[in-house]
Amino acid sequence: MKANAENAVNWKEKYKELEVSSAHKLAELEASFSSATKELERRIAELEALNKYYEEQFRLAKHRQFGQSSEKSEYGEQLGLFDEAENTANLKKAEELETISFERTKRTSKIKDDLSDAPLETVELTLAEEEQICPVCGGAMHELSTEECCHVEIIPAKVLMKRHLRHIYACRNCEKTGEQATIVRAPMPEPVIKGSLASPSAIAHIAVQKYVNAVPLYRQEQEFLRQGLTLSRQTMANWLIKGSQDWLEPLYERMRQLLLSEDVLHGDESVLQVLKEPGKKAKTDSYMWLYRTGKYARHPIVLYEYQPTRSSSHPKRFLGGYKGYLHTDGYAGYHKLAPDVTVVGCWAHLRRKFDEALKALPEKDRPNAAAMHGFALCNRLFALESEWAEFSPEQRLNKRQNEAKSLAEEFFFWARSVNALPKSALGKAVHYAFEQQPWLMNVFLDGRLELSNNRAERSIKPFVIGRKNWLFCNSQKGARSSSVIYSMIETAKENGLKPFEYLAYIFTKLPNSTTSAIDRCLPWSEDLPDYIKAGKI
Repeated sequence: MKANAENAVNWKEKYKELEVSSAHKLAELEASFSSATKELERRIAELEALNKYYEEQFRLAKHRQFGQSSEKSEYGEQLGLFDEAENTANLKKAEELETISFERTKRTSKIKDDLSDAPLETVELTLAEEEQICPVCGGAMHELSTEECCHVEIIPAKVLMKRHLRHIYACRNCEKTGEQATIVRAPMPEPVIKGSLASPSAIAHIAVQKYVNAVPLYRQEQEFLRQGLTLSRQTMANWLIKGSQDWLEPLYERMRQLLLSEDVLHGDESVLQVLKEPGKKAKTDSYMWLYRTGKYARHPIVLYEYQPTRSSSHPKRFLGGYKGYLHTDGYAGYHKLAPDVTVVGCWAHLRRKFDEALKALPEKDRPNAAAMHGFALCNRLFALESEWAEFSPEQRLNKRQNEAKSLAEEFFFWARSVNALPKSALGKAVHYAFEQQPWLMNVFLDGRLELSNNRAERSIKPFVIGRKNWLFCNSQKGARSSSVIYSMIETAKENGLKPFEYLAYIFTKLPNSTTSAIDRCLPWSEDLPDYIKAGKI
């Protein structure tokens, strides 16, 4: 009996030990399971966030490939460099329909056909006297009236060699009586490039074809061959470089002096590939910088500058001594120009960030998304600016201080409440807003300032379009001459001049000027002849 009692006690103790051990193991298993569950939940959340991020990037990539290149908004001008005609359509205007065999939208264009300023050539179509006899009765016929029919005639450019024969005269009397004969030569125009076949019109034509019409030199070479002229692209490049160095660079430097005397400027930069740069590979990016005057400048000036890098030292050197406002995008290099230069940020760039955040979302989620609120606040700022477009700078400054500034402050107050992942499109938009806030708020310092840097974006657009055709510059000299020629052409266009006629005039006038004619050849000079002025542009 005693042995049985002891066995019973031992079994109870073992059972308790087993029960405690099982409880510990169960607790360990529960803890391990809980930890594994939390890890799985964390991993699932991480993968869901990553999947959402990839979905955003996929939607943005599809939009960049197939959608409009600029944010769609009814307020303000658009930022994109390649806006299509659809962006200028009036969506509020009722569509006009024309019926052919079906109904379709009638396309309208802002550009109306108007050839009233074109040279007019009249061709008289008459009958010879012997033909002015009635075919019925044989009687004489008299003129009853006239009918008019007009057509547009296109005369393609033609190439010809112009030879100057300079006649030399001598005095017969001096030959007989004097010790030395008197010789007089007929005046000969100075060549634009000494010892060259280049003429002012030839260099101007090649420059306009490349820098206005974006026709690369090798295509021009082929066109000249079709006209029976062998003119290599190397020769054309040499003409452009030499003409730019001798006659355009002095004008460029004078315009740079006048640019720096303005109070408000715009700046931008874009990549450029230069094949032969010391110490750099051919595929390395160089940069074309742009500086231009603002809305209220005395004369519009657009200047390009080639530089091998994107260093902030380049605008600091180019703008040396300048004290005023500079509109830019968000590139941090411009911010190092302080304290002399007050950088003004671009609200159009900020609005684009929220536009991208919207496009990254499924369409059904966009109306109530946080990005829509930020986008709408930006649009309200642009709407106010549109209402004040005709105001004086003083009136606009007063309106901005009383209305627009509080709206901008409301935007940044709202942005602090946004909860978004840093790498998401919305997170990037909010981060960009706070990063640029000091410079974005500078627009409220002066009524002459603009809400966006679109003025510079539009001015750099011709270079970007040209680059897509001629792709690269061969040398640093070529890149430098390209920046100078672009500057002269774009400034001429801004001042209502015809680029070809203006360049041809410069290449004719300056080589034959006995005194400095720089100021008289500036694009806004009153000394320029009327035939250079474009009239309607």
